Amino acid sequence: MRYAIIGGTGVYDPQLLTGIRSETVTTPYGSVPVTVGSYEGLEIAFMARHGQDHSIPPHRINYRANIFALKKLGVQRILATNAVGSVNRNMKPGHFVVVDQYLDFTKTRDHTFFDGGENPVVHTDVTDPYCPEIRASLFRSGRELDLDIHERGCYACFEGPRFETAAEIRMTSILGGDLAGMTGVPEATLAREAGMCYSTVAMVTNMGAGIAAEPLSHEEVVAIMGQNTANLKGLLMKALLHIPETCGCGCSLGKTPLTGL
Repeated sequence: MRYAIIGGTGVYDPQLLTGIRSETVTTPYGSVPVTVGSYEGLEIAFMARHGQDHSIPPHRINYRANIFALKKLGVQRILATNAVGSVNRNMKPGHFVVVDQYLDFTKTRDHTFFDGGENPVVHTDVTDPYCPEIRASLFRSGRELDLDIHERGCYACFEGPRFETAAEIRMTSILGGDLAGMTGVPEATLAREAGMCYSTVAMVTNMGAGIAAEPLSHEEVVAIMGQNTANLKGLLMKALLHIPETCGCGCSLGKTPLTGL
């Protein structure tokens, strides 16, 4: 099983997969439910980041268990989705962004597998935290589908589950951020530590606080996601077929000193 999709807000089920079955994967960090199916001859693992009923808030997601479970299944490449607010006025609601960098403002999460004990202390390079080959596949697919898609963007991750203040959005803009979300970190970092290729495509659901004309609401996010979910799923499935079979990206594919695998 080489591929996985991690679905964010609005992406809770793998409707385009066939031969679907459910598995529960045991990890040192807890057990994880995973759905497995096929698409165009590819076996694909699907994971709903917030649970099938969106019951897990951003700061309670067991990111380490999720990534470890996919690694244990043999997954090598992960495509993820994120619903985001926009800090960049050129990235409007309904647009897609192939994220290439992140800023981390989270506070309470377990950010690493390498925290001593059985696993060694490892200082992982994240100069470019997202796989360039998957990013290129996502952008190419978006262009082929005639979507409003941006080739790069910097994702600022906040703790949540509250939305950001107007001052936090201004800060993000000053620091070079384009998007604000709650789930992109430590997911991307953990995938790199596990020696897996990982990229995410963000869907803009609203303008950030202080930019938006009205107060933000979860209902607004869900409404935009509902309008664009079909495009997002089509983008993911098309991108899967564009990813090169042979890895040449330098994401340390398959190499990790993690124990228990």
